[in-house]
Amino acid sequence: MSEEHKFNFSEEEEQRITNEMNKEKAVEEKKDAVKKDAQGLFASIKLFLTELLDFRDDTDRDATITAIKHDIPFKGATAWILVCSIFVASIGLNADSTAVVIGAMLISPLMGPILGVGLSIAINDIDTLKKSLINLATMIVLSLLTAFLFFWLFPLSTETSELLGRTRPDIRDVLIAFFGGLALIIARTKKGTIASVIFGVAIATALMPPLCTAGYGLAMGNWSFFGGAMYLFTINTIFIALATFLVLKVLRFPMLKYANSAKRKRISRVAMAVAVIVMIPAIWTFLTVLKESKIDMAYKSFLKEEITENRSLWLYDEDLDMDAKIINLYFNGEVSDEIVTAWQNAKNKSADLSEFRLVINANKTRSVDRMAQSLDRAYADLDRKDNVIEGLQKQIEELQANISNLNKVIESKNTNQDAVSFSTLSRDAKIKFSDLEYFGYAKMLESKDFINIDTVTVANVRWKVQLADSLVFMKERDLQKWLKNELKVDTVFIKRN
Repeated sequence: MSEEHKFNFSEEEEQRITNEMNKEKAVEEKKDAVKKDAQGLFASIKLFLTELLDFRDDTDRDATITAIKHDIPFKGATAWILVCSIFVASIGLNADSTAVVIGAMLISPLMGPILGVGLSIAINDIDTLKKSLINLATMIVLSLLTAFLFFWLFPLSTETSELLGRTRPDIRDVLIAFFGGLALIIARTKKGTIASVIFGVAIATALMPPLCTAGYGLAMGNWSFFGGAMYLFTINTIFIALATFLVLKVLRFPMLKYANSAKRKRISRVAMAVAVIVMIPAIWTFLTVLKESKIDMAYKSFLKEEITENRSLWLYDEDLDMDAKIINLYFNGEVSDEIVTAWQNAKNKSADLSEFRLVINANKTRSVDRMAQSLDRAYADLDRKDNVIEGLQKQIEELQANISNLNKVIESKNTNQDAVSFSTLSRDAKIKFSDLEYFGYAKMLESKDFINIDTVTVANVRWKVQLADSLVFMKERDLQKWLKNELKVDTVFIKRN
């Protein structure tokens, strides 16, 4: 068979092969179309995110540098504004008023030198760095002195929740300072500074209250307050300056040029060294505060799961000593060894609490059995006292009855048999005339011609002072009629006392 007849196909087979090839070609075209659509979608998303998040085109470098440098100097009006804001913040902290503290943050000029530190490091401007550090140190000293004088001289200095909230920073304070600093410097670099953002950062980072709390610690001699508050202020300062440095580097602010290349290199090295010096404590602070925050969270979880939910225990105090690595728990009543062992095991399972030593302070004299015995004794004493009180009440009733009988005897001796009992008469008079404050009556001898003697009945009364004279007159007339009827006499004289 010749070569040309080997690949002869029927028309049906050729048609089938052509159709399969067309299908494969259509599938490939669809795949290419899908790839192109996906690439177009990703490109659109990338373009959208770039336009959304890119702030480099909206940056005014020269205006930003000028504005930050303009806010660095600290003298004249700026000094008085700082003093006033410190006083306002101190009053707010003392009065436990969040609104007043926020007002003090808004007028505080502390942000200027901190931004100056970040700017000077970013652009290798040593002169600006010196000026910023000097002004920042001056502001801190003046703020501490003002707060110290306020809390030292003011008579109502108490540890409020606003003061206590600034003595122990945690990881949230670090994050607030860093992201607040980012928002602040981004707002500063934008063409047409966003003032509301600057005010919001001033509130969020809270530079003013820690300084006031430190002044309170100095005035009260409380060094833990002073150290904790200054630690929080240092965190805020470092991370705001760090955020400023990073943003200006990302925006590629122009480095300050020096005519002398040797001087430029020297200044560049100094700026880099300062940046490293700032970065190291920032990283160390972040890690330290993060570790302490994790320990505090683990400790609170341990208390909740192992102790406070156990209603058979009476925990009245607790303390976590970070420095000594001791957990102190104080109980009313005994705590069994089995429970303590279970707590030790639960503590050791926590990686954050495994290094801490658990110290149980149980008051054995207040065990459940002893407290039950004390309660029984208290009930017995109450029963005895109830019996004594009951006996005294009976004696009082008997004495009252004896006094009533004696009054009747005395009245019977001093009056005839037809006379009305005075105790009965006075009681009925008070019931019928509630405005009476005093009542008395007696038989009185009188003579109009100094020869003949008559016997008359006289009632001596005193009414409440708030009664009007017309009302008193009417009541005396009714009392007179009532006495005539009760005493069976024709005439009764009413004498007002």
